[in-house]
Amino acid sequence: MTTIATICARGGSKGLPGKNLRPFAGRPLIVHSIAFALAHPAIGAVYVSTDDAAIAEVARGAGAIVPYLRPAELARDDTPKLPVIEHLVAHLEARGESVARIVDLQPTSPLRRPEDLDGCLALANAPDAPGLVLTAFDCGFNPYFNLVERQPDGTVFISKGGGLASRQSAPAVWALNGSIYVWQRDALAHAARHGLWSVKVAAHLMPAARSVDIDTADDFALAEWREQCARADTSA
Repeated sequence: MTTIATICARGGSKGLPGKNLRPFAGRPLIVHSIAFALAHPAIGAVYVSTDDAAIAEVARGAGAIVPYLRPAELARDDTPKLPVIEHLVAHLEARGESVARIVDLQPTSPLRRPEDLDGCLALANAPDAPGLVLTAFDCGFNPYFNLVERQPDGTVFISKGGGLASRQSAPAVWALNGSIYVWQRDALAHAARHGLWSVKVAAHLMPAARSVDIDTADDFALAEWREQCARADTSA
């Protein structure tokens, strides 16, 4: 089975301009995801989709393949990621590449560890494997207990159910962290046309400490702090 990694990184960012090339723990942020993918034995090649020449240069220098600069219509603020990944994989297939599985890594999630991808691949390799395995975590909020929605009259009410006395009695829910997506090739093609939730999805749970998605300066500072804590724990 041919497994590739994809990393989608636009040049524009409103929340934190230049975030994909911003230095994080001694190297550009995107390089952490490239190095992570290159080091994993299940991944045959790492491809970056970007519209930015500077990101492309850094990505190539880190060992990734950047087959083209992404067309403008796939690099807008509101462009969904699925068409971008499908565009990249279809391009590779048109060149004669055979792709059976795609590991998509979010470049703004630098705290993932090899065991997180190992857990995703274990689910993706199961006999009844879903079309997609993604990562999630317990964020501490629950629509049955402490998430509310505004009502037509301006008041708020619990999002789901009638309200429970304790979080422990609420059904377990998880928040997607965007860190890792493992796609079967046919499921990716289907989801690119019909949406992510049109395929069978399974979740691998990651710790909250490794689930930071960098979108703002505060996120960046939190990720740096958690990275430093992880390094301290390792060296202790």
